[in-house]
Amino acid sequence: MTGPILHRNPEVVWRDEPGQKEQILAALERGEQVAERGWVILVDGGQMVELNLLAGEIWCLLDGARDLGAVATTLAERFDAPADEIRADVEELVGDFTRRGWLIGETP
Repeated sequence: MTGPILHRNPEVVWRDEPGQKEQILAALERGEQVAERGWVILVDGGQMVELNLLAGEIWCLLDGARDLGAVATTLAERFDAPADEIRADVEELVGDFTRRGWLIGETP
């Protein structure tokens, strides 16, 4: 999977909470469910949106330096997860982020 290089829309205000991310990773290692716990906060149209672990990782990697294939490869290595599963998650979340206007694409 390659494709356009995407980056975050500069009009979307966001911040990450590294301490919260570390707590989520520790909970994941203990076998706890962490799917609903977030560490990246976006503000879009006056609404706050909290991204969970994987969505936050994807968001942070969409910095305009990588195509979607590189994002998926990085995450598959980082989480020791099947590349096909990660690719599907990346495609789904990037589609959602793009529909919401949070991402801007550029052809490589």
